[in-house]
Amino acid sequence: MAATENTALKEIFDKARFRSVALELAAIYPAFDAKRFLKIAFAGLDGLSLMQRLRRMTEALHATLPADYRKTVKILRALAPRIDHGFATLVLPDYVGQHGLDDFDWSMDALKYFTGFGSSEFAVREFLRADLQRALAIMQTWSRDDSEAVRRLASEGCRPRLPWSFRLDAILAEPSLAAPILENLRADPSLYVRKSVANHLNDVTKSHPDWVLDRLAAWPLDHPHCAWIARHALRSLIKAGNTRALAVIGAGAAPEVKLSKFTVTPRRLALGERVTLSFELASKSAASQRLVIDYKMHYVKKSGATAAKVFKLKELTLAAAQRVSVERSQSIRDFTTRVHYPGRHEIEILVNGLSLARGYFELNCGDE
Repeated sequence: MAATENTALKEIFDKARFRSVALELAAIYPAFDAKRFLKIAFAGLDGLSLMQRLRRMTEALHATLPADYRKTVKILRALAPRIDHGFATLVLPDYVGQHGLDDFDWSMDALKYFTGFGSSEFAVREFLRADLQRALAIMQTWSRDDSEAVRRLASEGCRPRLPWSFRLDAILAEPSLAAPILENLRADPSLYVRKSVANHLNDVTKSHPDWVLDRLAAWPLDHPHCAWIARHALRSLIKAGNTRALAVIGAGAAPEVKLSKFTVTPRRLALGERVTLSFELASKSAASQRLVIDYKMHYVKKSGATAAKVFKLKELTLAAAQRVSVERSQSIRDFTTRVHYPGRHEIEILVNGLSLARGYFELNCGDE
Protein backbone atom coordinates (compact mmCIF):
# COMPACT_ATOMS: atom_id res chain seq x y z
CA MET A 1 0.00 0.00 0.00
CA ALA A 2 1.38 3.41 -0.93
CA ALA A 3 2.32 5.73 1.91
CA THR A 4 -0.21 8.39 0.92
CA GLU A 5 -2.98 5.78 0.72
CA ASN A 6 -2.03 4.41 4.13
CA THR A 7 -2.07 7.90 5.64
CA ALA A 8 -5.55 8.56 4.30
CA LEU A 9 -6.95 5.16 5.20
CA LYS A 10 -5.72 5.11 8.77
CA GLU A 11 -7.73 8.27 9.43
CA ILE A 12 -10.81 6.04 9.25
CA PHE A 13 -9.87 5.37 12.87
CA ASP A 14 -9.07 8.93 13.91
CA LYS A 15 -9.90 10.45 17.29
CA ALA A 16 -13.29 11.62 16.04
CA ARG A 17 -14.18 8.02 15.15
CA PHE A 18 -13.24 6.77 18.62
CA ARG A 19 -15.26 9.54 20.24
CA SER A 20 -18.25 8.76 18.04
CA VAL A 21 -18.11 5.06 18.95
CA ALA A 22 -17.83 5.97 22.63
CA LEU A 23 -20.95 8.15 22.44
CA GLU A 24 -22.93 5.41 20.71
CA LEU A 25 -21.82 2.79 23.22
CA ALA A 26 -22.79 5.00 26.12
CA ALA A 27 -26.28 5.31 24.63
CA ILE A 28 -26.57 1.54 24.16
CA TYR A 29 -24.87 0.51 27.42
CA PRO A 30 -25.13 3.23 30.11
CA ALA A 31 -22.46 1.60 32.29
CA PHE A 32 -19.87 2.08 29.52
CA ASP A 33 -16.69 3.84 30.74
CA ALA A 34 -16.12 6.21 27.82
CA LYS A 35 -13.28 8.06 29.55
CA ARG A 36 -11.24 4.89 30.04
CA PHE A 37 -12.04 3.73 26.51
CA LEU A 38 -10.66 6.95 25.02
CA LYS A 39 -7.59 6.95 27.26
CA ILE A 40 -6.66 3.48 26.04
CA ALA A 41 -7.52 4.34 22.44
CA PHE A 42 -5.53 7.57 22.21
CA ALA A 43 -2.25 6.31 23.71
CA GLY A 44 0.24 6.63 20.83
CA LEU A 45 -2.56 6.60 18.27
CA ASP A 46 -0.79 8.89 15.79
CA GLY A 47 2.01 6.38 15.27
CA LEU A 48 -0.27 3.44 14.51
CA SER A 49 -1.11 2.10 11.05
CA LEU A 50 -4.64 1.47 9.81
CA MET A 51 -4.84 -2.13 10.99
CA GLN A 52 -3.08 -1.32 14.26
CA ARG A 53 -5.70 1.34 14.95
CA LEU A 54 -8.45 -1.13 14.22
CA ARG A 55 -6.91 -3.56 16.70
CA ARG A 56 -6.46 -0.75 19.21
CA MET A 57 -10.23 -0.18 19.15
CA THR A 58 -10.77 -3.90 19.73
CA GLU A 59 -8.44 -3.73 22.73
CA ALA A 60 -10.20 -0.66 24.10
CA LEU A 61 -13.58 -2.36 23.71
CA HIS A 62 -12.35 -5.48 25.48
CA ALA A 63 -11.07 -3.39 28.39
CA THR A 64 -14.30 -1.46 28.89
CA LEU A 65 -17.19 -3.76 27.94
CA PRO A 66 -18.52 -6.65 30.06
CA ALA A 67 -16.33 -9.66 30.74
CA ASP A 68 -19.23 -11.83 29.59
CA TYR A 69 -18.35 -12.45 25.93
CA ARG A 70 -21.88 -12.99 24.68
CA LYS A 71 -23.16 -9.91 26.50
CA THR A 72 -20.46 -7.80 24.88
CA VAL A 73 -21.18 -9.14 21.39
CA LYS A 74 -24.88 -8.38 21.85
CA ILE A 75 -23.86 -4.79 22.63
CA LEU A 76 -21.67 -4.74 19.50
CA ARG A 77 -24.58 -6.07 17.43
CA ALA A 78 -26.58 -3.06 18.57
CA LEU A 79 -23.63 -0.79 17.76
CA ALA A 80 -23.16 -2.06 14.18
CA PRO A 81 -25.93 -0.02 12.48
CA ARG A 82 -24.82 3.10 14.37
CA ILE A 83 -21.33 3.16 12.80
CA ASP A 84 -21.45 5.29 9.67
CA HIS A 85 -18.46 3.81 7.82
CA GLY A 86 -18.29 0.31 6.37
CA PHE A 87 -14.58 -0.24 6.98
CA ALA A 88 -14.86 1.06 10.55
CA THR A 89 -17.35 -1.74 11.30
CA LEU A 90 -14.53 -4.26 10.77
CA VAL A 91 -13.66 -3.73 14.41
CA LEU A 92 -16.82 -5.65 15.38
CA PRO A 93 -15.88 -8.96 13.71
CA ASP A 94 -12.29 -8.33 14.81
CA TYR A 95 -13.50 -8.44 18.41
CA VAL A 96 -15.18 -11.77 17.68
CA GLY A 97 -12.05 -13.12 16.00
CA GLN A 98 -9.87 -12.16 18.96
CA HIS A 99 -12.16 -13.27 21.78
CA GLY A 100 -14.74 -15.73 20.46
CA LEU A 101 -12.87 -18.88 19.49
CA ASP A 102 -14.09 -20.73 22.59
CA ASP A 103 -17.71 -20.13 21.52
CA PHE A 104 -17.17 -21.27 17.95
CA ASP A 105 -20.61 -21.68 16.37
CA TRP A 106 -22.18 -18.71 18.15
CA SER A 107 -19.23 -16.53 17.11
CA MET A 108 -19.45 -17.65 13.49
CA ASP A 109 -23.10 -16.60 13.51
CA ALA A 110 -22.03 -13.20 14.84
CA LEU A 111 -19.54 -12.89 11.96
CA LYS A 112 -22.32 -13.70 9.53
CA TYR A 113 -24.36 -10.85 11.01
CA PHE A 114 -21.52 -8.32 11.06
CA THR A 115 -20.43 -8.94 7.48
CA GLY A 116 -23.53 -7.16 6.18
CA PHE A 117 -22.23 -3.87 7.60
CA GLY A 118 -18.67 -4.09 6.26
CA SER A 119 -16.99 -7.48 6.06
CA SER A 120 -15.91 -10.27 8.39
CA GLU A 121 -13.31 -11.55 5.91
CA PHE A 122 -10.32 -10.98 8.21
CA ALA A 123 -11.89 -12.19 11.44
CA VAL A 124 -13.24 -15.45 10.02
CA ARG A 125 -9.69 -16.51 9.23
CA GLU A 126 -9.02 -16.88 12.95
CA PHE A 127 -11.70 -19.58 12.99
CA LEU A 128 -10.32 -21.22 9.86
CA ARG A 129 -6.90 -21.32 11.46
CA ALA A 130 -8.34 -22.76 14.70
CA ASP A 131 -10.54 -25.48 13.15
CA LEU A 132 -10.42 -25.49 9.35
CA GLN A 133 -12.93 -28.23 8.65
CA ARG A 134 -15.51 -26.92 11.11
CA ALA A 135 -15.26 -23.36 9.79
CA LEU A 136 -15.40 -24.45 6.14
CA ALA A 137 -18.51 -26.53 6.79
CA ILE A 138 -20.28 -23.44 8.18
CA MET A 139 -19.00 -21.28 5.34
CA GLN A 140 -20.33 -23.77 2.82
CA THR A 141 -23.82 -23.11 4.18
CA TRP A 142 -23.09 -19.39 3.86
CA SER A 143 -22.36 -19.88 0.15
CA ARG A 144 -26.06 -20.68 -0.30
CA ASP A 145 -27.34 -17.74 1.76
CA ASP A 146 -29.84 -15.21 0.41
CA SER A 147 -27.49 -12.33 1.31
CA GLU A 148 -24.79 -11.49 -1.23
CA ALA A 149 -22.63 -10.18 1.62
CA VAL A 150 -22.75 -13.57 3.35
CA ARG A 151 -22.12 -15.49 0.11
CA ARG A 152 -19.18 -13.24 -0.66
CA LEU A 153 -17.78 -13.85 2.85
CA ALA A 154 -17.86 -17.59 2.17
CA SER A 155 -15.40 -17.13 -0.71
CA GLU A 156 -13.40 -14.11 0.43
CA GLY A 157 -12.81 -15.36 3.96
CA CYS A 158 -11.08 -18.54 2.77
CA ARG A 159 -8.99 -16.93 0.04
CA PRO A 160 -5.56 -18.48 0.52
CA ARG A 161 -3.68 -15.20 -0.09
CA LEU A 162 -6.10 -12.54 1.17
CA PRO A 163 -4.33 -9.13 1.18
CA TRP A 164 -3.67 -7.61 4.64
CA SER A 165 -4.09 -11.02 6.29
CA PHE A 166 -2.12 -14.16 7.00
CA ARG A 167 -2.04 -16.93 4.41
CA LEU A 168 -4.13 -20.06 4.85
CA ASP A 169 -1.40 -22.62 4.36
CA ALA A 170 -3.71 -25.65 4.34
CA ILE A 171 -5.80 -24.24 1.47
CA LEU A 172 -2.65 -23.08 -0.30
CA ALA A 173 -1.44 -26.68 -0.21
CA GLU A 174 -4.81 -28.25 -1.02
CA PRO A 175 -7.20 -25.83 -2.78
CA SER A 176 -9.88 -28.52 -3.09
CA LEU A 177 -10.68 -27.94 0.59
CA ALA A 178 -12.58 -24.78 -0.40
CA ALA A 179 -13.83 -26.12 -3.74
CA PRO A 180 -17.43 -26.86 -2.59
CA ILE A 181 -17.83 -23.18 -1.70
CA LEU A 182 -16.53 -22.04 -5.08
CA GLU A 183 -18.73 -24.52 -6.92
CA ASN A 184 -21.81 -23.14 -5.18
CA LEU A 185 -20.86 -19.63 -6.31
CA ARG A 186 -19.59 -20.29 -9.83
CA ALA A 187 -22.59 -18.60 -11.50
CA ASP A 188 -23.58 -16.22 -8.72
CA PRO A 189 -25.82 -13.37 -9.91
CA SER A 190 -23.97 -10.83 -7.75
CA LEU A 191 -20.91 -9.11 -9.21
CA TYR A 192 -19.71 -8.53 -5.62
CA VAL A 193 -19.62 -12.29 -5.12
CA ARG A 194 -18.20 -13.11 -8.55
CA LYS A 195 -15.26 -10.77 -7.98
CA SER A 196 -14.43 -12.64 -4.79
CA VAL A 197 -14.63 -16.05 -6.45
CA ALA A 198 -12.37 -14.83 -9.26
CA ASN A 199 -9.88 -13.40 -6.77
CA HIS A 200 -9.91 -16.64 -4.78
CA LEU A 201 -9.15 -18.67 -7.90
CA ASN A 202 -6.51 -16.17 -9.03
CA ASP A 203 -4.80 -16.70 -5.66
CA VAL A 204 -4.77 -20.43 -6.35
CA THR A 205 -3.29 -20.02 -9.85
CA LYS A 206 -0.06 -18.79 -8.28
CA SER A 207 0.66 -22.22 -6.82
CA HIS A 208 -1.77 -24.63 -8.54
CA PRO A 209 -2.46 -23.29 -12.05
CA ASP A 210 -3.45 -26.64 -13.52
CA TRP A 211 -5.92 -27.28 -10.69
CA VAL A 212 -7.71 -24.05 -11.56
CA LEU A 213 -7.61 -24.70 -15.29
CA ASP A 214 -8.93 -28.24 -14.86
CA ARG A 215 -11.77 -27.02 -12.65
CA LEU A 216 -12.75 -24.23 -15.01
CA ALA A 217 -12.73 -26.67 -17.91
CA ALA A 218 -15.59 -28.49 -16.18
CA TRP A 219 -17.63 -25.31 -15.68
CA PRO A 220 -20.40 -24.28 -18.11
CA LEU A 221 -18.48 -21.38 -19.59
CA ASP A 222 -21.33 -20.60 -21.95
CA HIS A 223 -23.03 -19.14 -18.86
CA PRO A 224 -22.08 -15.43 -18.76
CA HIS A 225 -21.48 -15.40 -15.00
CA CYS A 226 -19.22 -18.45 -15.16
CA ALA A 227 -17.36 -16.95 -18.11
CA TRP A 228 -16.85 -13.67 -16.24
CA ILE A 229 -15.36 -15.45 -13.24
CA ALA A 230 -13.10 -17.58 -15.44
CA ARG A 231 -11.70 -14.58 -17.32
CA HIS A 232 -10.88 -12.68 -14.15
CA ALA A 233 -9.64 -15.74 -12.29
CA LEU A 234 -7.10 -16.41 -15.04
CA ARG A 235 -5.81 -12.85 -15.34
CA SER A 236 -2.36 -13.64 -13.88
CA LEU A 237 -1.95 -16.70 -16.09
CA ILE A 238 -3.13 -14.73 -19.14
CA LYS A 239 -0.58 -12.00 -18.44
CA ALA A 240 2.06 -14.73 -18.10
CA GLY A 241 1.13 -16.07 -21.55
CA ASN A 242 -0.22 -19.40 -20.32
CA THR A 243 -1.61 -21.10 -23.44
CA ARG A 244 -4.40 -22.97 -21.63
CA ALA A 245 -5.58 -19.80 -19.92
CA LEU A 246 -5.51 -17.86 -23.17
CA ALA A 247 -7.53 -20.62 -24.82
CA VAL A 248 -10.30 -20.18 -22.24
CA ILE A 249 -10.87 -16.64 -23.53
CA GLY A 250 -10.48 -17.68 -27.16
CA ALA A 251 -6.91 -16.47 -27.62
CA GLY A 252 -4.96 -19.70 -27.35
CA ALA A 253 -3.79 -19.88 -30.96
CA ALA A 254 -0.49 -18.41 -32.10
CA PRO A 255 -1.22 -15.01 -33.65
CA GLU A 256 -1.06 -14.78 -37.43
CA VAL A 257 -0.10 -11.12 -37.58
CA LYS A 258 2.65 -8.80 -38.70
CA LEU A 259 3.79 -6.20 -36.17
CA SER A 260 5.38 -3.08 -37.68
CA LYS A 261 6.25 0.55 -36.99
CA PHE A 262 7.10 -0.16 -33.34
CA THR A 263 8.45 2.93 -31.60
CA VAL A 264 9.31 3.83 -28.02
CA THR A 265 9.46 7.59 -27.42
CA PRO A 266 11.23 9.47 -26.15
CA ARG A 267 14.36 7.40 -26.28
CA ARG A 268 15.71 9.19 -23.19
CA LEU A 269 13.57 10.51 -20.39
CA ALA A 270 13.79 11.71 -16.80
CA LEU A 271 11.94 10.33 -13.81
CA GLY A 272 8.39 11.69 -13.76
CA GLU A 273 8.08 11.90 -17.55
CA ARG A 274 5.97 9.66 -19.78
CA VAL A 275 7.08 7.02 -22.24
CA THR A 276 4.89 6.20 -25.23
CA LEU A 277 4.93 3.03 -27.26
CA SER A 278 3.09 2.57 -30.55
CA PHE A 279 2.89 0.00 -33.32
CA GLU A 280 0.67 -1.48 -36.00
CA LEU A 281 -0.75 -4.98 -36.26
CA ALA A 282 -1.84 -6.44 -39.57
CA SER A 283 -3.70 -9.73 -39.94
CA LYS A 284 -2.04 -12.51 -41.97
CA SER A 285 -5.00 -14.85 -41.48
CA ALA A 286 -8.02 -15.59 -43.64
CA ALA A 287 -10.14 -15.79 -40.48
CA SER A 288 -10.75 -13.46 -37.57
CA GLN A 289 -8.48 -13.86 -34.52
CA ARG A 290 -8.93 -13.13 -30.85
CA LEU A 291 -5.84 -11.29 -29.65
CA VAL A 292 -4.62 -10.42 -26.16
CA ILE A 293 -2.00 -7.67 -26.42
CA ASP A 294 0.23 -6.85 -23.45
CA TYR A 295 3.57 -5.22 -22.92
CA LYS A 296 6.39 -6.31 -20.65
CA MET A 297 8.52 -3.67 -18.96
CA HIS A 298 12.00 -4.78 -17.91
CA TYR A 299 12.73 -2.50 -14.95
CA VAL A 300 16.36 -1.89 -14.03
CA LYS A 301 17.07 -2.77 -10.40
CA LYS A 302 19.61 -1.19 -8.07
CA SER A 303 22.03 -4.04 -8.80
CA GLY A 304 21.83 -3.37 -12.54
CA ALA A 305 19.86 -6.55 -13.19
CA THR A 306 16.28 -6.29 -14.48
CA ALA A 307 12.88 -7.43 -13.25
CA ALA A 308 9.98 -7.76 -15.67
CA LYS A 309 6.36 -6.72 -15.15
CA VAL A 310 3.56 -7.36 -17.63
CA PHE A 311 0.91 -4.69 -18.23
CA LYS A 312 -2.43 -5.13 -19.96
CA LEU A 313 -2.64 -3.22 -23.21
CA LYS A 314 -5.61 -4.32 -25.33
CA GLU A 315 -7.89 -7.21 -26.24
CA LEU A 316 -9.51 -7.30 -29.64
CA THR A 317 -10.86 -9.45 -32.43
CA LEU A 318 -8.81 -8.82 -35.56
CA ALA A 319 -10.72 -9.52 -38.76
CA ALA A 320 -9.13 -11.07 -41.83
CA ALA A 321 -6.87 -8.53 -43.58
CA GLN A 322 -7.56 -5.95 -40.88
CA ARG A 323 -4.87 -3.53 -39.69
CA VAL A 324 -5.00 -1.70 -36.34
CA SER A 325 -2.84 0.94 -34.67
CA VAL A 326 -2.08 0.59 -30.97
CA GLU A 327 -0.61 3.20 -28.63
CA ARG A 328 -0.01 3.40 -24.90
CA SER A 329 1.57 6.04 -22.69
CA GLN A 330 2.87 5.37 -19.17
CA SER A 331 4.27 7.66 -16.52
CA ILE A 332 7.64 6.60 -15.14
CA ARG A 333 7.56 7.66 -11.51
CA ASP A 334 8.39 6.17 -8.15
CA PHE A 335 5.86 4.46 -5.89
CA THR A 336 6.20 2.93 -2.46
CA THR A 337 6.15 -0.45 -4.18
CA ARG A 338 8.54 0.46 -7.02
CA VAL A 339 11.64 2.62 -7.11
CA HIS A 340 13.22 3.34 -10.48
CA TYR A 341 16.92 3.25 -11.25
CA PRO A 342 18.81 4.74 -14.20
CA GLY A 343 19.66 2.63 -17.20
CA ARG A 344 18.24 0.90 -20.21
CA HIS A 345 14.67 -0.27 -19.71
CA GLU A 346 13.52 -2.69 -22.39
CA ILE A 347 9.90 -3.12 -23.48
CA GLU A 348 8.44 -6.18 -25.22
CA ILE A 349 5.13 -6.39 -27.06
CA LEU A 350 3.32 -9.66 -26.32
CA VAL A 351 0.48 -10.97 -28.48
CA ASN A 352 -1.27 -14.08 -27.16
CA GLY A 353 1.74 -14.58 -24.93
CA LEU A 354 4.33 -14.42 -27.73
CA SER A 355 6.96 -11.68 -27.89
CA LEU A 356 6.70 -9.96 -31.29
CA ALA A 357 8.78 -6.82 -30.80
CA ARG A 358 11.30 -5.32 -28.42
CA GLY A 359 12.45 -1.75 -27.84
CA TYR A 360 13.92 0.35 -25.03
CA PHE A 361 14.31 3.74 -23.40
CA GLU A 362 17.11 5.19 -21.28
CA LEU A 363 16.07 6.50 -17.89
CA ASN A 364 17.92 9.32 -16.14
CA CYS A 365 16.95 9.54 -12.46
CA GLY A 366 18.81 12.78 -11.85
CA ASP A 367 21.53 11.31 -9.63
CA GLU A 368 24.03 10.22 -12.28
